Amino acid sequence: MKPIVFLQPAEQEMLEAAQYYEHQSKGLGSSFLFEIQQAVDEIGNGPEIWPRTRYEIRQRSIKRFPYRVLYRNDSDQIVIIAIMHLRRHPDYWVGRL
Repeated sequence: MKPIVFLQPAEQEMLEAAQYYEHQSKGLGSSFLFEIQQAVDEIGNGPEIWPRTRYEIRQRSIKRFPYRVLYRNDSDQIVIIAIMHLRRHPDYWVGRL
């Protein structure tokens, strides 16, 4: 399996969302992080499975939460570009490429 790296803005998005959910209901932030970890593990095990968006970026939806993990499958690593909320402007992350 290739190494998986998070861009700093993607990691920040993930942590801010987890804090938000934890503030809404105790344990919900942990559930969010668990779902993200599950998705990242699945991406690592089969990075070509998930559909492509523009710019050759792939996406994996998150169960229970309105988020997608956007990533690039490079030859030597998988790069997590964004943990994108589905109601956010869809191309806000393009500048990270």
